[in-house]
Amino acid sequence: MIKATGIDSLTNFQKNAKAFIAGLEKTKEPMVLTVNGKAKLVVQDAEAYQAMLDELERNRFLDAVRQGLKESDQGLGRPANAVYEEMKAKYGL
Repeated sequence: MIKATGIDSLTNFQKNAKAFIAGLEKTKEPMVLTVNGKAKLVVQDAEAYQAMLDELERNRFLDAVRQGLKESDQGLGRPANAVYEEMKAKYGL
């Protein structure tokens, strides 16, 4: 399910684009545009979109760190020296 504070038709958006854009810039909230009553597009202010991408990247990074710590706690890790030596031999570094 798409969560957005604004839902409107694509036709109405096209007819009133300037007003919609001003609202998007002000609220920073995404808007769902519908075609024949069904959600088809999401439009969002570029700054808010970039903030969302940045947050997604932070969450992915934190998930990877958590996974690494979990694997380390389970004894699944290898000493960094061994990994570096393996990479040197494999890639001729």
